[in-house]
Amino acid sequence: MLSTLSRPGARSLGLLALCLAFPLSAWADGPVLVAGIPLDFILFGLTLLGVALFHNYTLYVGLTGVTVISLYKIFVTGFKTGLGFAGFAAHLGHEFVTLSNLLCLLMGFALLSRHFEKSHVPVILPKYLPGEWKGGFVLLVMVFVLSSFLDNIAAALIGGAMAHQLFRGKVHVGYLAGIVAASNAGGSGSVVGDTTTTMMWIDGVPPHIVLDAYVAAIVALLIVAFVASRQQHAYSPIIKGGHQHTKIDWARVGIVGMILAFAIGANVLVNINFPEEADHFPFIGVAVWLAILISTSIRRPDWEVLPETFKGSIFLLSLVTCASMMPVEELPGASWQTALGLGFVSAVFDNIPLTALALKQGGYDWGFLAYAVGFGGSMVWFGSSAGVALSNMFPEAKSVGNWLRHGWHVALAYVVGFFVLLTVLGWHPDADHKAPAAVEAAAAAAVPAEAAAKP
Repeated sequence: MLSTLSRPGARSLGLLALCLAFPLSAWADGPVLVAGIPLDFILFGLTLLGVALFHNYTLYVGLTGVTVISLYKIFVTGFKTGLGFAGFAAHLGHEFVTLSNLLCLLMGFALLSRHFEKSHVPVILPKYLPGEWKGGFVLLVMVFVLSSFLDNIAAALIGGAMAHQLFRGKVHVGYLAGIVAASNAGGSGSVVGDTTTTMMWIDGVPPHIVLDAYVAAIVALLIVAFVASRQQHAYSPIIKGGHQHTKIDWARVGIVGMILAFAIGANVLVNINFPEEADHFPFIGVAVWLAILISTSIRRPDWEVLPETFKGSIFLLSLVTCASMMPVEELPGASWQTALGLGFVSAVFDNIPLTALALKQGGYDWGFLAYAVGFGGSMVWFGSSAGVALSNMFPEAKSVGNWLRHGWHVALAYVVGFFVLLTVLGWHPDADHKAPAAVEAAAAAAVPAEAAAKP
């Protein structure tokens, strides 16, 4: 067989075999640094830049990025779980539940949103919403409320389905950013409304502490809803007076309710009674698909939407996988300044590993952190699962430039909401959490220098 290969080809195979047998990570003293920055972050940054510049080819950019980063980690630095391909396999095993849950939810809630759209509820909704820009404002408030007890992905998709009907398919990018912001804001103060807040709950953070995030989230919602609804009204006003004789398909409404009930029930049941099992099986995603399969005898789902949804889902999973491989070894000391910065970081960096690292570090005011990593991801369309899911319905949202230009109010709302929370409640590290040493250090840092100097 070797005789049929050219010498360069044989050498290439030999080099590949050598790399497989002896990963370069065994020779490296540490991560490769470029201008003091780990190469991992530069590769991830280039991937995100590619997403921003080539938004019509995001799937290929995402797959290229995850492939390059994976090969770099396999052959150069290794993983926390080990070296080479064995370390890579262990890493994927560690991330399996998060990735599979996310895939199941993205695919399942795409079918849910079609059931909701075909129920005709979005068609008759204008009869009960205010006219002009106020109708769009109330719709965003509804998305916020839905997300407080439902996964923010589903809330964003339901909001997108309603907006598609209400505005004749012409939805402004600024309003799409508003839908994502409303869904992320609604989940930020509820331990069943977002993956990150559920992680805090499992780790021992009391729900009432996470609830503090709503002080900031409500302020941010009002700002975003006011600006986004006026943008939408100028672009394509809400339909009023149409479809007066349309009847609601209550069977589809019931299917939507059943899917949501299965998702919420699985979330609450597992996190309360079997929290140690939540890291070993995608209970929520499986529950959603169980409800979908049960409902097929009542109404046929629109299976036709799944191929395109699958492409968007794979893109998201590629970014999440890239983020999970970043060498985030430690964060700066816990403080409100750090929490504020993490909100901006979460706009481009997966908030799940950020939250996990913050929980391990300890010393945070968890209401601040929940708001920061939850709402902060709304500033860029791929900064949150809700944004990626909604962009599958509205491909025009897959432009970082358009999102930042038309959704500027999201960043403004984030900063204003954060400082309202800081002014109203103040920064109070959670002394009851599992890291008392970190809490004491954070509390000592908050003492004014002149007070500390007193005898």
